Amino acid sequence: MFGLIKTWKALSAMGIMGINRRNADYVLKYNKRSLYPVVDDKILTKQRAIEAGINVPELYGIISTEHDIKLIDTIIDTHRDFVIKPAQGAGGDGILVIADRFEGRLKTVSGKIVARSDLDYHISSILSGLYSLGGHRDRVLIEYRVIPDELFNNISYEGVPDIRIIVLMGYPVMAMLRLPTRQSGGKANLHQGAIGVGVDLATGLTLRGTWLNAKIEKHPDTAHPVDGVQLPDWDGFMRLAASCYELSGLGYIGVDMVLDKDKGPLILELNARPGLNIQIANDSGLTQRTQAIEGRMAECLAENRADSVEERVAFAQRLFGHQTPVQPL
Repeated sequence: MFGLIKTWKALSAMGIMGINRRNADYVLKYNKRSLYPVVDDKILTKQRAIEAGINVPELYGIISTEHDIKLIDTIIDTHRDFVIKPAQGAGGDGILVIADRFEGRLKTVSGKIVARSDLDYHISSILSGLYSLGGHRDRVLIEYRVIPDELFNNISYEGVPDIRIIVLMGYPVMAMLRLPTRQSGGKANLHQGAIGVGVDLATGLTLRGTWLNAKIEKHPDTAHPVDGVQLPDWDGFMRLAASCYELSGLGYIGVDMVLDKDKGPLILELNARPGLNIQIANDSGLTQRTQAIEGRMAECLAENRADSVEERVAFAQRLFGHQTPVQPL
């Protein structure tokens, strides 16, 4: 028991945020429950983003009922590749990525052939709520398939790497690059075996990675280093993440973005309950950073003003850059 208390005190001293603190001090405090549908439903998130002029993967069509499944042929008619996903899915479950066509059939990224009957069954499963949060009936999105920037060719396996930035009241807090592996089945999901790589908020330069709760320097499938990779247009990613506060109205969110080969940075989805593994990837705690942001918010309130998106990004980069670690309060 004494050992557990000692460990807890050591982690607290490092500013490591636990799930109870995250929920009580940030999720419950800054996220109005009435706004959760905006982020829990990918269709609503996409519609909000489009209205705000924020780039997202193009939506080809929506299937809402079993009767609508017959519309799939019309929706995908002019597209050789596309993605089918549940509107209320989580963790990448239920996502089917079609990369090409062969002899009138569909082919996944891994080369597996998908028959039309299999496609219909998968869509029906999504509609039934098999992959949705809480098991509720769901809707199906058919959208543009992101083609990762060539930058990721040597440090990713099959799937699409994504970038998560945790944002508190519009201020970026911490960032992580998630890289698919063979272990994760090509998904950028840490719990399924993807790699989490910390990212310096000031420069967009990747730091060391974590894989299966161990620190690593190279991708297990390609053997290429995952640290020291410069993510392009990093300031653009930071501004995009910061602007999602106004987009969603939620104060504490995880913003998931991708870098498409042709279309550049795109918003994939928002998460009102972002996980805490990002701290391992960055070898740094969230608590001191969030407290520093709350201090900044208090200053702005006292001066009866609010920081712009650009000012919020500049504040985060100045205080949380890898070369300028935040000091304990």
